[in-house]
Amino acid sequence: MSEKTDIRSLTLEELKEYMTRIGEKPFRAAQLYQWMHVKLASSFEEMTNLSKDLRAKLAENSEYVHLEIADVRISQIDGTRKYLFRLADGNVIESVLMRYHHGNSVCVSSQVGCRMGCRFCASTLDGLERNLRASEILDQVYEIQKDSGERVSNVVIMGSGEPMDNYDNVIRFIRLLTSPAGLNISQRNVTVSTCGIVPGIRKLAEEDLPVTLALSLHAPNDAVRKTLMPVANSYQLKDILAACHEYFEKTGRRLTFEYSLVAGVNDNLEEARQLAELIRGQHGHVNLIPVNPIKERDYRQSDRRAIEAFRDYLEQKGIPVTIRREMGRDINGACGQLRKSYMDKNVTE
Repeated sequence: MSEKTDIRSLTLEELKEYMTRIGEKPFRAAQLYQWMHVKLASSFEEMTNLSKDLRAKLAENSEYVHLEIADVRISQIDGTRKYLFRLADGNVIESVLMRYHHGNSVCVSSQVGCRMGCRFCASTLDGLERNLRASEILDQVYEIQKDSGERVSNVVIMGSGEPMDNYDNVIRFIRLLTSPAGLNISQRNVTVSTCGIVPGIRKLAEEDLPVTLALSLHAPNDAVRKTLMPVANSYQLKDILAACHEYFEKTGRRLTFEYSLVAGVNDNLEEARQLAELIRGQHGHVNLIPVNPIKERDYRQSDRRAIEAFRDYLEQKGIPVTIRREMGRDINGACGQLRKSYMDKNVTE
């Protein structure tokens, strides 16, 4: 039996070809696309202006990806919502809705688990299960928009997984998300985060997608970075930053350097000095992140004084810097925490 077509991962052009292939008029594709990507239908059954026969044919020939909400946690502090979604194969992934004054931002996962092994992240503790398809990344945004009843204006691919490790599906997701025929989210409001996969950064620079690139830096030199991030054994900072500079040159988009502050590991003023030296002239800004402690590791969050001293030093050196506002601290807001606790609970039951 041939594998069913993942219809929600098709572009409008591909959908027209698909409709012709199954013996339907191409104009039906526009109706179908609108149901899938504007009205955010959960199934073919909801598509009332398509005939019953066509809906039956679509159900027979294609797979309609729809994520089921397994759990939602709502922060009492700031209204952040953390979603746990169940996939068709029983795997679970998480996404977060964060409300800012400039609009609603959703953080999506690109993989089930992760194989990058960053030592301060819960997403990677059980390794990589599998890549997510474009439709599965997309439906995280759709289901959150439906559940909250509010428009999503910004999307960050910063949840579980390394986007460059699932490159083709992530690019397809961005093109579908930003399509004028769909939700039409501005490409400038999409951020792709990477721990520093050099070939992926270079490839992204050629895609003609003016998305923001965020580099998970977390250390000012290769030695410290290797203790935190195994990927540092494959790619040196000088090569990563050269690729980042190339990205800026090609796209004109300023970079974001993510830097998780871990007490006693990467948060002293000598490291701030090295960081300032490292990224001088890089056309980007530093996002300082007070690390979210996870029980499987003994890392502690830097205290407020150390965080502010680090920020002040960078500012004195003329480097744009912000301290990321902590969101959803009371609901296991850190990446991978909710999925990990859900899996631990369901395995032990």
